[in-house]
Parts: sequence; C-alpha cells; structure tokens
Amino acid sequence: MKKKQYLGNALLLLTGMIWGSGFVGQRLGMETEVGPITFNAARMLLAGLFISLVIVVMDMAGRRMKTGSQRRIETAANAVRDDQKYTVIGGVCCGAVLAAGATFQQAGIVYTEAGKAGFITAMYILLVPIINFLFFRKKNTWIVWFAVVVGVAGMYLLCVHEGFSFSKGDLLLLACALFFSFHILCCDYFVQRGNAVRISAIQFFTCALLSGIIAQIVEHPTWEQTYTAILPILYLGVVSGGIGFTLQIVGQQFTEPTIASLLMSTESVFAVIFGALFLHEHMSGRETIGCLLIFTAIILAQAPIPVKKRKDV
Repeated sequence: MKKKQYLGNALLLLTGMIWGSGFVGQRLGMETEVGPITFNAARMLLAGLFISLVIVVMDMAGRRMKTGSQRRIETAANAVRDDQKYTVIGGVCCGAVLAAGATFQQAGIVYTEAGKAGFITAMYILLVPIINFLFFRKKNTWIVWFAVVVGVAGMYLLCVHEGFSFSKGDLLLLACALFFSFHILCCDYFVQRGNAVRISAIQFFTCALLSGIIAQIVEHPTWEQTYTAILPILYLGVVSGGIGFTLQIVGQQFTEPTIASLLMSTESVFAVIFGALFLHEHMSGRETIGCLLIFTAIILAQAPIPVKKRKDV
C-alpha cells in the first residue's frame, strides 16, 4: 500500500472517530436548556462558516498555483454557469434533506443512549441499496441483500422490546436513518455535477436556516438557553462538522470508495466506545449482539464481489 493510501485511511478512520464522538456531544447538548432544533441550527451554522473558511483558503492556494492562461480557461462562461447552477441547487436540496434527518436524530438522542443512536443511524448504509432498488430499479448483489437481512436481525435485537414495540427514541432515529439515506443519494447526484466543497457549505447554511426558522416557531429559543450548550455546539460545529468533513474530503482522494465508506462507518463503534467512556453507558447482552450484527451488515454491504472474467472461446 502506498504512503498516500496509508494517510488517506488514517484520516478517514480519524473522521469516523470524530463523528462517533459527536454522538456524545449531541447527548450532552440535550441535557442543557436548549431545544434540539435550536441546537442543530447553531451547530450547522458553525459548520458552514468553517467550511467557508476552508474554501477561501483553498481558493487562495489554487490561485497561486495557476497561470493566467489556466485561469482564463477555467472561467469559460458556460462551464461556470453550469457548475454554479448544480452547486447552488444541490446545496439547497441536500441541506433541506439534512435538516430533516438531523432534526429526527437530535430529537431521538433525547430518549436514546449515544452508542445505540450511533448504530441505528448507521442503518442508512443498508437503506440506500433498498431505496435505489425500489425507486431507481438499480440491482444489488446477493451479498447486499444478505447484509440487509443481517442488519434487520441486528435492529430487532437492538431496538425491539417485549411486546414487539419500539421506543420513541428508536423510531425517531429510524426516521433519521431514512432521511440520511435520501441525503446520501441527493449528494451523490449533485457532487458529480457541481463543486463538492461548496455544496457542503451551502447545505450547512440551508440546514441552519431551515432549523432556525422551525426553532423560532416551535421552541422560541433565547440566547441564554443556547449559551448553556455552547461547548457541545462548538465541538459539533467546528470539530465534528467542519474538521470532520474536511478530513473526509482529503482522505477520500487517496482511498478507494469501498474502503473509505467502511472506515467512516466505524463512527457507530466509536459512538459506543465514547458513550461508555464519557457517559458511562452500557448495553445489555441482547443489545450488544444486535450492534455486532448491524456492524457486520455494514461491512457486508460494502464488500466488493469479485466478478469472474468470461473466457473467450
């Protein structure tokens, strides 16, 4: 393995660790006076500001490296207009779906442990191929469907209680996983047509704006209430949102997509680890087995299937 691949893998593993620790920050934020939607609005705004700063730095570095002729070529009118159109529309669409997913997630964490929330949220990896098949008729390999079955079994052990019932927090987090699945598909469409980093910045600002409007209607937040959660907001906005996304962008440049998604999915494992270390959370034997099954399903869903080459007769 090349040194750059080692670097990319290390950065993506660090990304999974940062995102996993973010569940602890979300749980601590809900122990303050701030409402979940207000909390989301504040942290998404900070993430958007941080990514905007990254864009400014990248643009300055790029301008220093380019010659005058290269700049003229890159600013061809049609190409720029097309790129900007998909970047803006993509950022707004992704931000709207992100706002829905983040709202359900933050509300669910009020009633669910951080570690458990991490694994339920990670179900989006299994929901994406199902949505792709149902709505876009994209076929999946047998191992993906097997992973879905294993994931459902793990979800049953983790979430379903006596009398075949889900807790309120579990249902909210399942809705979050569904919206995050749509968010991934939305991002996948637009990042191929627009600027990925700028789409991210716009989506964070869109999510912050929508969350802020809803918070004003539903929660009537005050600065005093928001300030009680200042540390979790700063951590999630700058570290989990801004730095985490930046590390993802850099790391994916040197790593294969399958390996990248696998490394980032370790956020669910780190959520359990950090939940135990900082919040003294613990799971029953049944819930632990459920987590192991879900993590196994996540790995299987991303495992490449070798294709046999046809021999010419």
